[in-house]
Amino acid sequence: MSAIGKVRRLAFGVPSAQAVFSRPGFAPEAWQRFAPVARSLVAGYHATLEDSRLDRLVPRLEAVDRELHGFAYEGAGMGLAALDLLTFTDRRLTQFVQGPGAAHIYPVYVGVGLALARLRRDPEAYLRRLDPLLGWIVVDGYGFHEAFFKRRRYLERRQTPGHLSSYAQRVFDQGMGRAIWFSCGGVVPLVVRLVDGFPEQRHGDLWSGVGLASAYGGGADRTGLRAVQAHAQPYTAQLARGAATAAAGRELAGNQTAHTELACQVYCGMSAAEAADTLDRARRDLPTAATGTAEPVYEAWRRRTEALLSV
Repeated sequence: MSAIGKVRRLAFGVPSAQAVFSRPGFAPEAWQRFAPVARSLVAGYHATLEDSRLDRLVPRLEAVDRELHGFAYEGAGMGLAALDLLTFTDRRLTQFVQGPGAAHIYPVYVGVGLALARLRRDPEAYLRRLDPLLGWIVVDGYGFHEAFFKRRRYLERRQTPGHLSSYAQRVFDQGMGRAIWFSCGGVVPLVVRLVDGFPEQRHGDLWSGVGLASAYGGGADRTGLRAVQAHAQPYTAQLARGAATAAAGRELAGNQTAHTELACQVYCGMSAAEAADTLDRARRDLPTAATGTAEPVYEAWRRRTEALLSV
């Protein structure tokens, strides 16, 4: 590790992954079930702080268990975005997503959202630097961070981030749904109680986040997933779209898992490969729309995907 890497690690590193999961409100099952997820994300983040040169960084990310690659790349996305923000550039992240990070673009962009939240930057102001479609994923990552680390404000008091546009608040809620799943340790009654405490108009986006997290990260067996689906009525299309998004991310990265397959079978009524293909078909010939319009292209993609999954 270089001298500057040591300084970065000391200044911006995470003291303990387990300590994050020991915060008030987290279920004991959260660490029991998702410790490998947390460790992989933190490992990717720390590896980036220590040495962000891609020829040094990528081998360390690839050394993580293949099933957990996405979380390591998420940590790298967080680290690279943070370093770029602190040095007023976007060089590191751009090189990464155009190179070895391209196959992990979904989790990498989530990691960018984590960095933006950690450094208290506006995620919508950052969108212009990113892919006009997938860039919205950074707002999901931003929402995950805020719900995970500011649980009382966003999950218990159910506040909304007033600095975000109305549409960005919806994508923020999708990230909060993922935070709910992981912080509850996949314990379905705890997840349901939290989601049900929100106003009805927020349920669809929250359930989409639950679907994405439970499909991508696992944490429940078939019985648990069926219970999630039963409680998510009438938002099973959003739940299924979340699972299909997880399947597409894993398909692109080539790190498919049994728990993603199972979630797609339960939520989508099809295999993970078929669910991922549905997401790809929904993406074809999407209209171009500038960020900030009444319906961003990301929302058109989400609605098309839900329609195809409901056929």
